[in-house]
Amino acid sequence: MGNRVAREDFEWVYTDQPHADRRKEILAKYPQIKSLMGPDPRLKWIVCTMVAVQFLAFYLVKDLPWKWVLFWTYVFGSCINHSMTLAIHEISHNTAFGNNRAKWNRWFAIFANLPIGLPYSASFKRYHLDHHRYLGGDGVDVDIPTDFEGWFFCTRLRKLFWIMFQPLFYAIRPLCINPKPISQLELVNVAIQLTFNALLYWSWGAKPLVYMMMGSMLGMGLHPISGHFIAEHYMFLKGHETYSYYGSLNLLTFNVGYHNEHHDFPSIPGRRLPMVKEIAAEYYRDLPCYTSWVKVLYDFIMDDELSPYSRVKRRLTGDIKQE
Repeated sequence: MGNRVAREDFEWVYTDQPHADRRKEILAKYPQIKSLMGPDPRLKWIVCTMVAVQFLAFYLVKDLPWKWVLFWTYVFGSCINHSMTLAIHEISHNTAFGNNRAKWNRWFAIFANLPIGLPYSASFKRYHLDHHRYLGGDGVDVDIPTDFEGWFFCTRLRKLFWIMFQPLFYAIRPLCINPKPISQLELVNVAIQLTFNALLYWSWGAKPLVYMMMGSMLGMGLHPISGHFIAEHYMFLKGHETYSYYGSLNLLTFNVGYHNEHHDFPSIPGRRLPMVKEIAAEYYRDLPCYTSWVKVLYDFIMDDELSPYSRVKRRLTGDIKQE
Protein backbone atom coordinates (compact mmCIF):
# COMPACT_ATOMS: atom_id res chain seq x y z
CA MET A 1 0.00 0.00 0.00
CA GLY A 2 3.04 2.28 0.30
CA ASN A 3 4.54 1.81 -3.19
CA ARG A 4 4.94 5.14 -4.96
CA VAL A 5 3.64 5.72 -8.47
CA ALA A 6 6.35 6.06 -11.09
CA ARG A 7 4.79 9.07 -12.85
CA GLU A 8 6.07 12.49 -11.84
CA ASP A 9 4.19 14.63 -14.35
CA PHE A 10 1.24 14.64 -16.72
CA GLU A 11 1.41 13.22 -20.24
CA TRP A 12 2.12 16.39 -22.22
CA VAL A 13 1.15 16.28 -25.90
CA TYR A 14 1.46 18.78 -28.72
CA THR A 15 -1.48 17.66 -30.83
CA ASP A 16 -5.11 18.74 -30.82
CA GLN A 17 -7.74 16.63 -29.10
CA PRO A 18 -8.99 13.82 -31.40
CA HIS A 19 -12.72 14.50 -31.14
CA ALA A 20 -13.10 17.44 -33.53
CA ASP A 21 -11.40 15.67 -36.45
CA ARG A 22 -13.30 12.43 -35.84
CA ARG A 23 -16.58 14.36 -35.68
CA LYS A 24 -15.86 15.91 -39.10
CA GLU A 25 -14.99 12.54 -40.62
CA ILE A 26 -18.07 10.82 -39.24
CA LEU A 27 -20.46 13.60 -40.31
CA ALA A 28 -18.96 13.59 -43.81
CA LYS A 29 -19.53 9.85 -44.09
CA TYR A 30 -22.78 9.59 -42.10
CA PRO A 31 -24.66 12.91 -42.36
CA GLN A 32 -27.78 11.23 -40.93
CA ILE A 33 -26.16 11.50 -37.50
CA LYS A 34 -27.21 15.17 -37.50
CA SER A 35 -30.80 13.96 -37.06
CA LEU A 36 -29.83 12.61 -33.62
CA MET A 37 -28.95 16.09 -32.37
CA GLY A 38 -31.45 18.17 -30.43
CA PRO A 39 -33.37 17.83 -27.16
CA ASP A 40 -34.58 14.58 -25.65
CA PRO A 41 -38.30 15.06 -24.88
CA ARG A 42 -38.17 12.31 -22.22
CA LEU A 43 -35.40 13.89 -20.19
CA LYS A 44 -37.47 16.50 -18.34
CA TRP A 45 -40.04 13.90 -17.25
CA ILE A 46 -37.35 11.48 -16.07
CA VAL A 47 -35.68 14.25 -14.06
CA CYS A 48 -38.99 15.35 -12.52
CA THR A 49 -39.69 11.75 -11.51
CA MET A 50 -36.25 11.41 -9.92
CA VAL A 51 -36.73 14.63 -7.95
CA ALA A 52 -40.15 13.42 -6.77
CA VAL A 53 -38.69 10.06 -5.72
CA GLN A 54 -36.04 11.79 -3.62
CA PHE A 55 -38.65 14.07 -2.03
CA LEU A 56 -40.58 10.93 -1.07
CA ALA A 57 -37.38 9.40 0.30
CA PHE A 58 -36.79 12.52 2.43
CA TYR A 59 -40.22 11.99 3.99
CA LEU A 60 -39.71 8.26 4.52
CA VAL A 61 -36.29 8.49 6.22
CA LYS A 62 -37.31 11.17 8.74
CA ASP A 63 -38.63 8.59 11.23
CA LEU A 64 -36.12 5.78 10.59
CA PRO A 65 -33.43 4.80 13.11
CA TRP A 66 -30.07 6.34 12.25
CA LYS A 67 -28.54 3.00 11.21
CA TRP A 68 -31.23 2.61 8.53
CA VAL A 69 -30.87 6.22 7.44
CA LEU A 70 -27.18 5.56 6.78
CA PHE A 71 -27.93 2.23 5.09
CA TRP A 72 -30.44 3.72 2.66
CA THR A 73 -28.19 6.74 2.13
CA TYR A 74 -25.51 4.56 0.57
CA VAL A 75 -27.67 1.88 -1.04
CA PHE A 76 -30.28 4.17 -2.61
CA GLY A 77 -29.69 7.87 -2.01
CA SER A 78 -26.11 7.86 -3.29
CA CYS A 79 -27.17 6.15 -6.53
CA ILE A 80 -30.02 8.49 -7.35
CA ASN A 81 -28.06 11.61 -6.36
CA HIS A 82 -25.11 10.63 -8.54
CA SER A 83 -27.56 9.89 -11.33
CA MET A 84 -29.05 13.35 -10.78
CA THR A 85 -25.62 14.97 -11.22
CA LEU A 86 -25.41 13.24 -14.58
CA ALA A 87 -28.87 14.51 -15.45
CA ILE A 88 -27.48 18.00 -14.79
CA HIS A 89 -24.59 17.07 -17.08
CA GLU A 90 -27.14 16.25 -19.78
CA ILE A 91 -29.04 19.48 -19.19
CA SER A 92 -25.80 21.50 -19.43
CA HIS A 93 -25.76 20.53 -23.12
CA ASN A 94 -29.28 21.97 -23.56
CA THR A 95 -30.78 18.53 -24.14
CA ALA A 96 -33.85 19.14 -21.97
CA PHE A 97 -35.39 22.07 -23.91
CA GLY A 98 -32.99 22.68 -26.79
CA ASN A 99 -30.61 25.50 -27.69
CA ASN A 100 -33.43 27.91 -28.46
CA ARG A 101 -34.55 27.76 -24.83
CA ALA A 102 -31.16 27.89 -23.15
CA LYS A 103 -32.47 29.74 -20.08
CA TRP A 104 -35.10 27.07 -19.54
CA ASN A 105 -32.28 24.51 -19.34
CA ARG A 106 -30.40 26.65 -16.78
CA TRP A 107 -33.43 26.98 -14.49
CA PHE A 108 -34.34 23.33 -14.92
CA ALA A 109 -30.80 22.36 -13.86
CA ILE A 110 -31.25 24.40 -10.66
CA PHE A 111 -34.49 22.49 -10.05
CA ALA A 112 -32.69 19.15 -10.63
CA ASN A 113 -30.01 20.34 -8.20
CA LEU A 114 -32.46 20.51 -5.25
CA PRO A 115 -32.24 16.90 -3.96
CA ILE A 116 -28.43 16.91 -4.30
CA GLY A 117 -28.04 19.52 -1.56
CA LEU A 118 -24.82 21.05 -2.93
CA PRO A 119 -25.43 24.10 -5.19
CA TYR A 120 -23.30 23.44 -8.23
CA SER A 121 -25.42 23.25 -11.40
CA ALA A 122 -24.76 26.83 -12.58
CA SER A 123 -20.99 26.55 -12.04
CA PHE A 124 -20.83 23.10 -13.62
CA LYS A 125 -22.26 24.44 -16.88
CA ARG A 126 -19.56 27.12 -17.16
CA TYR A 127 -16.65 24.79 -16.55
CA HIS A 128 -17.95 21.74 -18.35
CA LEU A 129 -18.25 23.42 -21.73
CA ASP A 130 -14.61 24.51 -21.39
CA HIS A 131 -13.74 20.85 -20.75
CA HIS A 132 -15.29 19.91 -24.10
CA ARG A 133 -13.82 22.81 -26.01
CA TYR A 134 -10.31 22.59 -24.55
CA LEU A 135 -9.93 18.97 -23.43
CA GLY A 136 -6.75 18.68 -21.38
CA GLY A 137 -6.04 22.38 -21.78
CA ASP A 138 -3.53 23.63 -19.23
CA GLY A 139 -5.10 26.22 -16.95
CA VAL A 140 -8.55 25.84 -18.51
CA ASP A 141 -9.82 22.25 -18.18
CA VAL A 142 -10.57 21.82 -14.46
CA ASP A 143 -11.26 18.11 -14.95
CA ILE A 144 -7.46 17.76 -14.89
CA PRO A 145 -6.10 17.28 -11.35
CA THR A 146 -3.79 19.86 -9.82
CA ASP A 147 -0.05 19.28 -9.51
CA PHE A 148 -0.54 18.79 -5.78
CA GLU A 149 -3.01 15.95 -6.38
CA GLY A 150 -0.59 14.26 -8.79
CA TRP A 151 2.36 14.69 -6.42
CA PHE A 152 0.69 13.74 -3.13
CA PHE A 153 -1.76 10.96 -4.06
CA CYS A 154 0.98 8.69 -5.33
CA THR A 155 0.52 5.49 -3.26
CA ARG A 156 -2.29 2.95 -3.21
CA LEU A 157 -3.60 4.12 0.16
CA ARG A 158 -3.46 7.78 -0.84
CA LYS A 159 -5.19 7.05 -4.14
CA LEU A 160 -7.96 5.30 -2.20
CA PHE A 161 -8.48 8.41 -0.06
CA TRP A 162 -8.33 10.60 -3.16
CA ILE A 163 -11.19 8.65 -4.73
CA MET A 164 -13.19 8.74 -1.49
CA PHE A 165 -12.99 12.54 -1.41
CA GLN A 166 -13.47 13.20 -5.13
CA PRO A 167 -16.37 15.65 -4.54
CA LEU A 168 -14.11 17.82 -2.40
CA PHE A 169 -11.37 17.97 -5.02
CA TYR A 170 -13.82 18.68 -7.83
CA ALA A 171 -15.21 21.58 -5.76
CA ILE A 172 -11.82 23.10 -4.90
CA ARG A 173 -10.03 22.48 -8.20
CA PRO A 174 -11.66 25.29 -10.26
CA LEU A 175 -10.55 27.83 -7.63
CA CYS A 176 -6.94 26.66 -8.05
CA ILE A 177 -6.78 26.09 -11.81
CA ASN A 178 -9.21 28.48 -13.47
CA PRO A 179 -11.08 30.81 -11.08
CA LYS A 180 -13.88 32.80 -12.68
CA PRO A 181 -15.97 35.74 -11.46
CA ILE A 182 -19.14 34.55 -9.73
CA SER A 183 -22.15 34.98 -12.01
CA GLN A 184 -25.62 36.11 -10.99
CA LEU A 185 -27.05 32.70 -11.84
CA GLU A 186 -24.53 31.03 -9.53
CA LEU A 187 -25.65 33.28 -6.67
CA VAL A 188 -29.27 32.43 -7.44
CA ASN A 189 -28.37 28.73 -7.48
CA VAL A 190 -26.76 29.03 -4.03
CA ALA A 191 -29.66 31.05 -2.59
CA ILE A 192 -32.32 28.62 -3.86
CA GLN A 193 -30.39 25.57 -2.68
CA LEU A 194 -29.67 26.91 0.80
CA THR A 195 -33.31 27.95 1.17
CA PHE A 196 -34.43 24.46 0.15
CA ASN A 197 -31.97 22.83 2.58
CA ALA A 198 -33.22 25.03 5.42
CA LEU A 199 -36.86 24.27 4.62
CA LEU A 200 -36.12 20.55 4.50
CA TYR A 201 -34.49 20.68 7.94
CA TRP A 202 -37.29 22.84 9.37
CA SER A 203 -40.01 20.55 7.98
CA TRP A 204 -38.62 17.05 8.63
CA GLY A 205 -35.51 17.42 10.77
CA ALA A 206 -31.88 16.39 10.41
CA LYS A 207 -32.26 12.88 9.00
CA PRO A 208 -33.47 13.86 5.50
CA LEU A 209 -30.73 16.50 5.36
CA VAL A 210 -28.05 13.95 6.29
CA TYR A 211 -29.53 11.47 3.80
CA MET A 212 -29.34 14.10 1.06
CA MET A 213 -25.89 15.54 1.74
CA MET A 214 -24.17 12.26 2.60
CA GLY A 215 -25.84 10.58 -0.37
CA SER A 216 -24.20 13.09 -2.68
CA MET A 217 -20.78 12.81 -1.03
CA LEU A 218 -20.81 8.99 -0.90
CA GLY A 219 -22.26 8.60 -4.39
CA MET A 220 -19.46 10.66 -5.91
CA GLY A 221 -16.76 9.09 -3.74
CA LEU A 222 -16.00 5.39 -3.27
CA HIS A 223 -19.00 4.09 -5.18
CA PRO A 224 -19.41 1.89 -8.27
CA ILE A 225 -20.95 4.71 -10.31
CA SER A 226 -18.08 7.06 -9.49
CA GLY A 227 -15.85 4.82 -11.57
CA HIS A 228 -16.84 6.97 -14.52
CA PHE A 229 -14.73 9.85 -13.13
CA ILE A 230 -11.62 7.71 -13.64
CA ALA A 231 -12.76 5.75 -16.68
CA GLU A 232 -13.51 8.74 -18.90
CA HIS A 233 -10.08 10.34 -19.36
CA TYR A 234 -7.38 8.75 -17.20
CA MET A 235 -4.69 7.28 -19.44
CA PHE A 236 -4.72 3.55 -18.83
CA LEU A 237 -3.17 3.07 -22.29
CA LYS A 238 -0.60 5.47 -23.68
CA GLY A 239 -1.96 7.56 -26.53
CA HIS A 240 -5.63 7.29 -25.53
CA GLU A 241 -7.20 10.13 -23.56
CA THR A 242 -10.92 9.27 -23.76
CA TYR A 243 -12.50 5.88 -23.06
CA SER A 244 -16.04 4.57 -23.32
CA TYR A 245 -17.80 2.18 -20.94
CA TYR A 246 -20.43 -0.22 -22.29
CA GLY A 247 -21.80 -1.75 -19.09
CA SER A 248 -25.19 -1.91 -17.41
CA LEU A 249 -24.65 1.16 -15.20
CA ASN A 250 -25.28 3.30 -18.28
CA LEU A 251 -28.96 2.68 -17.51
CA LEU A 252 -28.59 4.78 -14.34
CA THR A 253 -26.26 7.43 -15.76
CA PHE A 254 -27.87 8.71 -18.97
CA ASN A 255 -25.32 6.75 -21.03
CA VAL A 256 -22.41 8.88 -19.81
CA GLY A 257 -20.30 5.77 -20.35
CA TYR A 258 -20.52 6.35 -24.11
CA HIS A 259 -17.83 8.95 -23.57
CA ASN A 260 -15.96 8.89 -26.86
CA GLU A 261 -19.30 9.23 -28.59
CA HIS A 262 -20.30 12.03 -26.23
CA HIS A 263 -17.14 14.06 -26.82
CA ASP A 264 -17.48 13.53 -30.56
CA PHE A 265 -21.10 14.73 -30.48
CA PRO A 266 -21.87 16.65 -27.26
CA SER A 267 -25.15 17.97 -28.66
CA ILE A 268 -26.59 14.45 -29.00
CA PRO A 269 -28.53 13.37 -25.87
CA GLY A 270 -27.23 10.38 -23.96
CA ARG A 271 -30.24 8.26 -24.90
CA ARG A 272 -29.18 8.42 -28.59
CA LEU A 273 -25.44 7.87 -28.17
CA PRO A 274 -25.70 4.08 -28.70
CA MET A 275 -27.11 4.92 -32.14
CA VAL A 276 -23.94 6.88 -32.94
CA LYS A 277 -21.85 3.84 -32.08
CA GLU A 278 -24.12 1.65 -34.20
CA ILE A 279 -24.08 3.92 -37.26
CA ALA A 280 -20.34 4.71 -37.19
CA ALA A 281 -19.24 1.37 -35.77
CA GLU A 282 -15.86 1.29 -37.53
CA TYR A 283 -14.78 4.46 -35.71
CA TYR A 284 -15.41 3.02 -32.24
CA ARG A 285 -15.02 -0.75 -32.34
CA ASP A 286 -11.22 -0.69 -32.07
CA LEU A 287 -10.99 2.00 -29.39
CA PRO A 288 -10.14 0.75 -25.88
CA CYS A 289 -13.21 0.58 -23.64
CA TYR A 290 -14.46 -0.75 -20.31
CA THR A 291 -17.27 -3.02 -19.15
CA SER A 292 -16.84 -2.51 -15.37
CA TRP A 293 -16.42 0.77 -13.48
CA VAL A 294 -15.68 -1.19 -10.30
CA LYS A 295 -12.70 -2.82 -12.03
CA VAL A 296 -11.57 0.61 -13.23
CA LEU A 297 -11.49 1.85 -9.63
CA TYR A 298 -9.67 -1.27 -8.44
CA ASP A 299 -7.09 -1.12 -11.23
CA PHE A 300 -6.48 2.60 -10.70
CA ILE A 301 -5.78 2.11 -7.01
CA MET A 302 -3.69 -1.06 -7.33
CA ASP A 303 -1.69 -0.27 -10.47
CA ASP A 304 1.49 1.56 -9.43
CA GLU A 305 1.78 3.06 -12.91
CA LEU A 306 -1.46 5.03 -12.49
CA SER A 307 -2.12 8.18 -10.48
CA PRO A 308 -3.83 11.58 -10.80
CA TYR A 309 -0.90 12.43 -13.09
CA SER A 310 -2.20 9.87 -15.62
CA ARG A 311 -3.90 12.49 -17.76
CA VAL A 312 -3.14 13.89 -21.19
CA LYS A 313 -2.43 17.61 -20.97
CA ARG A 314 -1.76 20.24 -23.64
CA ARG A 315 -0.75 23.90 -23.72
CA LEU A 316 -3.32 25.99 -25.51
CA THR A 317 -2.48 28.57 -28.14
CA GLY A 318 -4.53 31.14 -29.99
CA ASP A 319 -7.77 32.78 -28.92
CA ILE A 320 -9.30 30.96 -25.94
CA LYS A 321 -13.02 31.64 -25.49
CA GLN A 322 -14.30 30.45 -22.13
CA GLU A 323 -17.81 30.36 -20.72
